[in-house]
Amino acid sequence: MKKIIYYILIAYVLILITIGIYFIMPIRTKHNLNLPSNNSSKIISYLNKNGYSVNFLDNIFLKLTTNPMQGRIYISKTNLPRYRFLLSIGSKANHYTPITIIPGETTYFVLQNMSKKLDMNETKLKIAYNQLKKYKEGNFLANTYNIPIYFKEKNVIKFIIDNSFEEYKKISKIYFNKFNLKQFKRILIIASIIQKEAANRVEMPLVASVIFNRLHKKMRLQMDGTLNYGIYSHSKITPKRIKGDKSSYNTYKHKGLPKSPICNVSKETILATIMPAKTDYLYFMKNSKGVHNFSKNYKEHIQNIKKRKRSLKHLSNKHL
Repeated sequence: MKKIIYYILIAYVLILITIGIYFIMPIRTKHNLNLPSNNSSKIISYLNKNGYSVNFLDNIFLKLTTNPMQGRIYISKTNLPRYRFLLSIGSKANHYTPITIIPGETTYFVLQNMSKKLDMNETKLKIAYNQLKKYKEGNFLANTYNIPIYFKEKNVIKFIIDNSFEEYKKISKIYFNKFNLKQFKRILIIASIIQKEAANRVEMPLVASVIFNRLHKKMRLQMDGTLNYGIYSHSKITPKRIKGDKSSYNTYKHKGLPKSPICNVSKETILATIMPAKTDYLYFMKNSKGVHNFSKNYKEHIQNIKKRKRSLKHLSNKHL
């Protein structure tokens, strides 16, 4: 009888050791997961479908030691002991909501979207933004940010601004060996105009060249995109609006650049500003394909305008 008990104890200890080894063995992890449920069994099923080798033991561990939550989680490391991986799934600190800031969007609309997506108070977001901003506009680099779900309004704004300026500083130090707040503001102002005007990435350096060429010749920029600031981000620019807007954003009336960036910009637009194409272009006009024809003089520009008008007239007649 004693031998039987002894063997049972040995077997029990061996099982515990085996289970212990199982949970300390490393498991390869992915950075992002989207848990489908709070239910541990459904989470185990989801992990299996996504390439993780998990079983009933992992399910028991989740039930006994954690409180899994439905939603996206971010795992910082790609190789973790199994038990730490399972614990991280149940950690509230790892859960996040992705926020995407679209290139060319103004902060007015970014904060509205942020408020809805994160279920936060828009007024508190605005107050935090006004406290933490470096510039009136352009403080957010267009990108996707993983916002921890336990963040408050001020944490969110600080997180995005801090990350944005880290990128701004990296870019600036690569090309200028330093970061200067005033110098970079000018870069963001030009980049924001490019962001509003260019039809695609290929055009960005070309639009940049037009801006620099016109500034060099002390010509007014006369670009519609500069009037798509703030609440006017999606507004159609009309002759009435051009005539009535007296802000520095109205580059039809004022020479030089606006006093502030117009919108939040992408990294590609910043690089196009720093490295513009070398051209003699002074004008550009959108054609029937949705991209721009660039021209060196006013005569060519007028011809491009006439082509566009003929194209629109043809399209209008076609739909009659």
